Amino acid sequence: MPLPEYSTFTVALPASTANAVTELPTTDASATARTVAQTGLPAWKAALTKYTMMMFILGMCVSLPLTLWPQKLLYKLKLINRVRKERWALATGQGCARWMLRIFPFCSLDAQGYHDPNPQPTIWACNHTSMLDVFLLLAADRALRGPHKRPIKIVYWRGLETNPVTRLLFRQAGFIAVNMADNGNGTANEYDRASFKTFLRETKQAFVDGFDIGILPEGQLNPTPEKGLLPVFSGAYTIAKLSKRPMSLMALHGAHRLWHPDDAIGMTVTGRNVSVRSYPGTRVYTSADEFVQTFQHVVGHFGTYGVDLPRPKLRSWLNGSAYAQLQQQLQDGDQQSPQSPAVDTL
Repeated sequence: MPLPEYSTFTVALPASTANAVTELPTTDASATARTVAQTGLPAWKAALTKYTMMMFILGMCVSLPLTLWPQKLLYKLKLINRVRKERWALATGQGCARWMLRIFPFCSLDAQGYHDPNPQPTIWACNHTSMLDVFLLLAADRALRGPHKRPIKIVYWRGLETNPVTRLLFRQAGFIAVNMADNGNGTANEYDRASFKTFLRETKQAFVDGFDIGILPEGQLNPTPEKGLLPVFSGAYTIAKLSKRPMSLMALHGAHRLWHPDDAIGMTVTGRNVSVRSYPGTRVYTSADEFVQTFQHVVGHFGTYGVDLPRPKLRSWLNGSAYAQLQQQLQDGDQQSPQSPAVDTL
C-alpha cells in the first residue's frame, strides 16, 4: 500500500528487515509542482522573511546559553555524567530550534521522515547547502527519524567554534570536530591529518555511548547547491567500515534561498520553502564508490531539484540494484572494448 502524501509520515520497519527498502513517498506531478524551487519573492515578503530569520537567529543566541549553562553547571558539579550532559544538550538544541521556528516561522519547513521503531547504530549522511542546515536538521529531527530515534553527534568544522553560541552547543552536545584550513567554500579542503586518530576515537566512543553519527560528505558548504553536489568524500564510508555500522541518507533542499553559501548573495532571500528528507532502510555499502554513487544520485537529485528520483529508480538506488547494474554495464563494456572499432569523437 502506498503511503499517504503528507509532510511527515511514519513507516514501521522491522529490525529483521533493516536493509530492505519498503514503502516510499509517492512523487507525482502535483507534488513536484508544489515543491519545485521558487524563482523569487515579492520585495516586501523577502524583507519580512529576512527579518524573521534574523529574529530566529537572535532567539537561538539567547535561548541556547540560558538553557545550556545550568546543565553545564550540573556537569561541573559532577551531578550528571558526560553522556547525560551531551544527551541533554542535544535535546535542548533540538527543542530551542523547534520552538524558535514556531515563534519566528521564517521558512516553510517540510520534513518527510522514515521512522524505525528499533533503530540500530547508524551513520547519517546529508548534503550541505546553508549555514542554517544544522539548526533546521535539529528542528526536524523528530519528524525525520521518529520518536524512537537514537541521539546523534554531528561532525563539524572546528572553525565554527569562533561563534560562541555554536561553540557552546557543539561542545556541550559532544559534536565531533574536524580540523581543516579555512580555504573558503568551493575550494578543496586541507585536513589536519594528525587529528584523524582523535576523530576516529571520538566516533567509536559515540557509538559506545549510544549515539548515531551525522556527517556531511561534501566536506564544506556548497556555494552552488542549485547546480548539484560538490565532490563527495568517502570519509563517511570509511567510518562505517571501521566501526562496522550501516549508513542511512538524508537530503535537504531550499535553505540556500534563505542564507546562501555564496557571500555575494548571503541573506538575499529568494524563497522560503525548505524540504528535508530521510530515506528508508540502512545499508552496508560494499565499497566507497557504491556509497558515493548512491549519495550523488539520491541526495544529489533531491538537493538540486527538491523532489526525489522517480519511485522505481529511487528504490533501485536505495536497495543497491542500480549500482550493481551500473557495475555490470561497466564490466560488459570492458569485455567488449577490445573487439569494438575505434570511434573518434569531437
